[in-house]
Amino acid sequence: MIVDCAIYQDGRRTEGPGDFSEALAQARRSGDAFLWIGLHEPAEEEFGRVSQDFGLHPLAVEDALRAHQRPKLEVYDDSLFAVLKPVVYEPDHDTVSADELMIFIGDSFVVTVRHGESAPLADVRRRLEAEPEILAHGPTAVLYAISDAVVDHYIDVAGELQVDLEELETEVFAPSGSGGSSNTAARIYTFKRQVLEFRRTTGPLTAPMTRLAGAGVPFVHQEAQPFFRDVADHLTRVNEQVEGLDRLLSDILSAHLAQMGVRQNDDMRKISAWAAMAAVPTMVAGIYGMNFDHMPELHWAWTYPLVILFMTVAVLGLHRLFKRRGWL
Repeated sequence: MIVDCAIYQDGRRTEGPGDFSEALAQARRSGDAFLWIGLHEPAEEEFGRVSQDFGLHPLAVEDALRAHQRPKLEVYDDSLFAVLKPVVYEPDHDTVSADELMIFIGDSFVVTVRHGESAPLADVRRRLEAEPEILAHGPTAVLYAISDAVVDHYIDVAGELQVDLEELETEVFAPSGSGGSSNTAARIYTFKRQVLEFRRTTGPLTAPMTRLAGAGVPFVHQEAQPFFRDVADHLTRVNEQVEGLDRLLSDILSAHLAQMGVRQNDDMRKISAWAAMAAVPTMVAGIYGMNFDHMPELHWAWTYPLVILFMTVAVLGLHRLFKRRGWL
């Protein structure tokens, strides 16, 4: 559906026709205005009319409708098509989820297509409307503001992942040995999967941002190159941080597995010590026997059930002890 549709002239929002086709024609007639239309998960029929009136390329329209695209930048004859992937990190569940945001830039229009709920378009539009001197630069300003907001949120998410990783690292290397819990390896692997998901979002965006920071990109003013270069620098910092998180997680997982091996060796040594202590009386009893003449318990009526009960209690006690120490 269409979330917002407005004409901007000299950086200020102006009232225009209710129909976006007429609004686009009005923006083009003025020469110094542009139309910004925002859509959220549009239907094929609805977006078909938009693409026809704005002259969008069929391949880009197909990508915008189907979503599930990698971050990229495509240049067509009449428009520029960019795909960004805003992310959301939920610390309570240690999950990273990515939505999709498609941006069409033309001579007098901006079309944004949002899939998911995390795209910061409403905040970007409000911020730009509060700064008309920036919005006066036209569609390029919109593309820069959206890219900057998405990448800045990457920085926040990377910081949250770093904090959670430090907590996980503290748990793994805790002196009390709590890092030997059975689900620690699963937590590390799950965390590594989330970092990989984040990396798939930030990594492919490097090439589009580098291209926008250079010269010769249609529908992008040359004066905007330093601003896109700043966004590219922030993205490079995020990618380096994500790569460091991935390497550190691999090292933590290796260290945890090594700790588990050491603990298993210690457990085997303890079990062997107990078995050695029990083996001496067992060996003596097995060789010499217990066939003494003066053993009063041999003639008791309850001797057999008491012996069976003692063995059962002893086995259950050992089972509980080994279970509590994580040996079983």
